[in-house]
Amino acid sequence: MKRRTLLITAACLALALSATVAVRKAGSARQPPVAAAAANIVEFLQTDLVRVERQDLQLSLPLSGSLRALNQASVKAKVSGEVKQVLVREGEPVRAGQVIVRIDPAEYEARAAQARGQMLAARGQFENSRQTWERNRELVDKGFISQTAFDKYQSDLAVARANLDAAQGGLAVAQKALADTVVKAPLDGMVAARAVQPGEKVSPDTRLVDVVDLRVLELEAPIPMADVARAAVGQPVALEVEGAGRFAGKLVRINPAVSEGTRSIMVYVRVDNAGQVLRAGMFARGALVLGRRAAVVAVPVSAVRTEGERAFVYAIERDTLAERPVQLGLRDEAGGMVEIVSGLDAGAEIVRNNLGTLRSGSQVRRVKA
Repeated sequence: MKRRTLLITAACLALALSATVAVRKAGSARQPPVAAAAANIVEFLQTDLVRVERQDLQLSLPLSGSLRALNQASVKAKVSGEVKQVLVREGEPVRAGQVIVRIDPAEYEARAAQARGQMLAARGQFENSRQTWERNRELVDKGFISQTAFDKYQSDLAVARANLDAAQGGLAVAQKALADTVVKAPLDGMVAARAVQPGEKVSPDTRLVDVVDLRVLELEAPIPMADVARAAVGQPVALEVEGAGRFAGKLVRINPAVSEGTRSIMVYVRVDNAGQVLRAGMFARGALVLGRRAAVVAVPVSAVRTEGERAFVYAIERDTLAERPVQLGLRDEAGGMVEIVSGLDAGAEIVRNNLGTLRSGSQVRRVKA
């Protein structure tokens, strides 16, 4: 009996072990299809996808630089002396001809008075010489005096005339120096810098005040020498000014010389600033428009993948991911878009961003953020 009991027990254990192995094999056989099914589903946020549309694109050349006033002046002293008054401060508007600085005129008033006295004395001597010359001209015609004596009177008249001219010139110089003690604004604009204070001693060419006219600004920017052939005076420029927004400009000049070192060529873009929203020195980025294309199929540049010379996008077709080869056209650097010449139609839904390598044929599931 004991032996039979042992045999029955062993048989039951063998059957239980065989059943366990069969269950494990069946479970391992079912697992790979589930994993494979999960691997063929790709989830996208709505922001990862974009609908292809027709858009207007423009071929542009990027520009950047600082704005500067087209008309500006650094007003300098023309005479030496002590500054008596500085009548303007930074940020104040000025008009052309407005008095902005006064220099002590006492010394120059004295010089002008001295020059005026010398001129009057020379004029009196000239009048005497002229009258003497006229009287003796009649006498020499009648033979009362010799020609030699008359020539002396004529020489004295010439010397007197030269002295008078010199005295008049000296007076003009003195009056000009006196007038230069009153410094006036050379143009309409705003005071950008006040470099002197009352009581300071200045000499000729000392910087006093800087005046800028903000109504018209210019952007000076370099472009590669290879692209200068496509640039032309009159082309529009779209500018984004830091802290001020978007503005329209126009290319007005192209430098004829290449900059040493950078091997680039400077171009000058003029910006109207009638409202004086912009300020000199602001940094601006822009694009020189070289050409335009209207109503073309376009996608974001970030949606295009490249492998060697081949370009393609990932499209969503009936909730399935498909790789679509495309032919690229005009590239809008400013807008971040590129033209699709062939391979994709308007209305198609594509993957907007580079999310790494995706498997064509995968099922697409849209999820909320």
